[in-house]
Amino acid sequence: MNPRDREAIMLDRCVLAARSVDVPIDAENGREANIFRVAAMVMQSSFPFECKTLMACADRYFAANPDELAPVVNVIHQGDIISLPRLRNSLTRKLNAAAR
Repeated sequence: MNPRDREAIMLDRCVLAARSVDVPIDAENGREANIFRVAAMVMQSSFPFECKTLMACADRYFAANPDELAPVVNVIHQGDIISLPRLRNSLTRKLNAAAR
């Protein structure tokens, strides 16, 4: 799987979690929970409702696994997030498309 495939999967999981109101989605692991948390921070002004849902997904994971909470800079350096502007732009497109 190449980096673009991994990024597409990550973005799809973020959108799924952000839109999971009736049946909440849980982060599968610490890496995903940290990505959800960063995505929620980046998107908060544009999609406040979705970001609350996304942050709640991350918070549920970290309530059980507090030692896996990572600083934003570490999440970016893991390579899952190429840049915060790219994450914001990609999620904006996907969330807008999902709303239609």
